[in-house]
Formats: sequence, structure tokens, C-alpha cells
Amino acid sequence: MKRIICLTVMNRPGVLNRITNLFSKRNFNIESISVGHSEQEGISRITCTVHVDNEEAAEQIAKQLNKQIDILKVNDISGQQIVARELALIKVLSLPQARSELYSLIEPFRASVIDVGKDSLVIQITGESEKIEAFIELVKPYGIKEIARTGTTAFTRGSQRSQGQPKNYSIV
Repeated sequence: MKRIICLTVMNRPGVLNRITNLFSKRNFNIESISVGHSEQEGISRITCTVHVDNEEAAEQIAKQLNKQIDILKVNDISGQQIVARELALIKVLSLPQARSELYSLIEPFRASVIDVGKDSLVIQITGESEKIEAFIELVKPYGIKEIARTGTTAFTRGSQRSQGQPKNYSIV
């Protein structure tokens, strides 16, 4: 079962390494991970997408993450209504005679061309993972040279409050 776990962490060296080691030691594979600064200075937000076998395993990983000193809050948002997005850059082979076909695929997905080369296009697409996967399948016949994806970033919808409990730490 796929779980999306959001972490609020102190922005310090080694934090990401300790988190990924925790997943690795318990034999969980991280499908995607995205990290960035939050609205507070010195605090970062990490969104991990991980597959677990059952609910007990998900609870165990949350408990283990809560024990880490630099983690301020753990929030498993998998069962909640969320807004989730991912960014992908896709370099596609594109000879001039095939470009109009590619542009007709790009428009319905609200993607954009961000670089045009002699024999390729770089396309930027954002959205849910399923949307990106569908777009990749459509452009595969043209020949994909490279793909770079950010991984899922997510929030709970609207005015829902995070269910994770913050620890009481002061920022140093």
C-alpha cells in the first residue's frame, strides 16, 4: 500500500541521511522524496512516498521517525483528502516534421515546451503522478531521451489540520 508521509524537520546537515537510513534499515523502499524550505526559516519540509505491506508497518515507521531528534512533526496524509503534485522534465526526440503532432499532445495535458533543440524538445509537465505517467506513455513512441522527476509534494486540502503532533523544540 502506498503511503505519503510529510515530515517537518530542522534544516541541519545529515537529517535526510538519517531519515533514509531509517527506511533502509527497516527494508522500506522510498518511491519518491522531495525536500524544500518551509515557510519558517531553519525548517524544511520532506514528502516521502513509500510502499508498506500493512497498516502496522506504516504505524511503526511513523513511530520510528518521531524518535528522530531533528524531526519536528510526522504526518501520514495517505487517508486524507490531499493536493499532490509532481514536476517532470521530459526530453523527447522531435524532428521538425513530427513537432506539430507532439504539440497536439502537449496542449491537453497543460504541459509546456521549455527548450527546443535541433532534434529534441524539453517538455515540462506538472500534476499528479498518474497524469505524468499517462503523458510519458503517449510520448514514448517519439523516443524519450531523458526524464527527470521531482517526486510527490503534498498538503492536506483546504482547512484540514495536520494530524501529526509537533514536538516542542526551539530553533537554534
